[in-house]
Amino acid sequence: MIPFDICLLGDSLLTPDQYALLCLLVGMATVLGLIIVVKANAFLALIAAAMVVSLMADGPIQDKFSRVASSFGGTAGGVGIVIALAAVIGKCMLDSGAADRVVRAFMSIFGEKRSPIALMGSGFVLAVPVFFDTVFYLLVPLARSLFRKTQKNYLLYVMAIATGGAITHTLVPPTPGPLVVADQLNVDKGLMILIGATIAFPAACVGLWFSSLMNRWMPLPMRPLGAEPEPEAIPDDKLPSLWLSLAPVLLPVILISTNTVLTTMADAERAAQLRPGDIADWAAFRQRIQQGASAEGEGTNFGKHVIATIRGDGADPEREALASLLLQDGSLNDGQKEAALDRLNQYLLVDKSFPKNQDAFLGSKLSSTAVSLSRKPIARMSPVEAERMNRETLESVYGPEVLKRYVWNTRKRELANITSMLGDANFALLLSAVIAMWTLAIQRQFSLKELASSVEVSLMSGGLIILITAAGGAFGAMLTVANVGDAIQHMFPIGSDVSSAKLLILFLGFSIAAVLKIAQGSSTVAMITSSGMLVSLASPEVLGCHPVYLAVSIGAGSLIGSWMNDSGFWIFAKMSGLTEVETLKTWTTLFLVLGTTSFLLALLMAVVMPLT
Repeated sequence: MIPFDICLLGDSLLTPDQYALLCLLVGMATVLGLIIVVKANAFLALIAAAMVVSLMADGPIQDKFSRVASSFGGTAGGVGIVIALAAVIGKCMLDSGAADRVVRAFMSIFGEKRSPIALMGSGFVLAVPVFFDTVFYLLVPLARSLFRKTQKNYLLYVMAIATGGAITHTLVPPTPGPLVVADQLNVDKGLMILIGATIAFPAACVGLWFSSLMNRWMPLPMRPLGAEPEPEAIPDDKLPSLWLSLAPVLLPVILISTNTVLTTMADAERAAQLRPGDIADWAAFRQRIQQGASAEGEGTNFGKHVIATIRGDGADPEREALASLLLQDGSLNDGQKEAALDRLNQYLLVDKSFPKNQDAFLGSKLSSTAVSLSRKPIARMSPVEAERMNRETLESVYGPEVLKRYVWNTRKRELANITSMLGDANFALLLSAVIAMWTLAIQRQFSLKELASSVEVSLMSGGLIILITAAGGAFGAMLTVANVGDAIQHMFPIGSDVSSAKLLILFLGFSIAAVLKIAQGSSTVAMITSSGMLVSLASPEVLGCHPVYLAVSIGAGSLIGSWMNDSGFWIFAKMSGLTEVETLKTWTTLFLVLGTTSFLLALLMAVVMPLT
């Protein structure tokens, strides 16, 4: 096994950061080489790259490949159900005519003169649960029908469809790319939906404006797509109602977003923080800390650990002031107690590594809640969870006679707990899938056997997406094991200036995703790989803003550079009847505009509304 601290490669010595970056380069070369040169399936390329990186990374040799499988299973467990159900919803909406009803509703609202807005809006809504290529297949016949009526604006029509479908496909879950990015960066899926849609809508409007410019510069005619006649439109009386058609799209958005709102309100209470009167016996509290701080031994006493955690690296004078306040002789006045509480909340309760992942911490038996929270990966732990973990630890050590029990299940938290169940993405998508299947059965008068056959077809297509996303998650996890995120962080002056760090990391996520998209063509692969590389930077403390903006920046970058290695490029070209050169001028530049606009909006919101 290659030692990770100092690695000898030929005649040159590599530092840990250099070796981590070497692991990254080898992993990326494996992915790109297998996809571009060997033409391998993305699943095989990603899982092979994960194994290569795991083999190079530090750790016991017997765990090199088993941890890849474990990470694969973890990602599949997090997103597999949602992706499978989204595939079922999309197929059922198409077969039942629900998707067609949504499109016609947009057309009736906006009218023929504003048909580009209707096409863009239809693509925008339908691409949330339905994959982009399916949305484009669905809407292109409508664009061709409109051109036959108006004899103008054909390019505008097809670019409007591409605009609406592509932007939500890369920014709004439950499509696989943004779903996995949110999962890897520990971003609440409801918040990802809200912020992703908030950024996607104005970006789509800019894309529609750009499409109208291209339509004036390149007034292309509609060309025949072969010998087959255009499909006949389904009569309105054969389509489901609008609300029934929209239910599979709106229901999960409403449930997940409601859970996000109520959970945010409950988290804002910061119920686990120390408040005046919570420390029932200040003398005993400080005495235990002082005894531990003066005890012999390295880190074997709880009080010693508390002081060490408060002091940190010793460079912050306020941290030193709190340590001195707790260690000084004599009693504290009310002002000193208030100041101590504020700083304990600021420096001690937010520490994410406090209990060290064990049932007994430095001789003190921990509560089940503290143990459960301590086992959560640090990168996925929110500040509120850290406060609760540390408050439970303090109460386990000091007991109720020194530190009063706090009330976690407030009225808001109880409501949030209920919506956490109903707003779970797996449950919400299951309800939507049931509605979509029921709609298909009654509209097409399917027997149970026919319905099961239709669902099976959708699950087969969704299965491949699950394999690719889970393999990408395993690749990202192995990059984390190889300390790639830390190496990237050390390359840049991140942390000295919060605002500059924010801009730099968001730009880094955008750029990495763009380079990967240009190189291998898949937005989903670009998003998964980029988020895996940057997961160690995805915390408010490092970013200076909520990680959702990093997730959106990665999604925006995955739009950049769509060209001939992207399947979407060929779908747009062949279904629209455009040549390769015309597609490069229209599709590729449109995606450049959409990606750049989305990224700039993410930067603006991160500065104006950081959500920290």
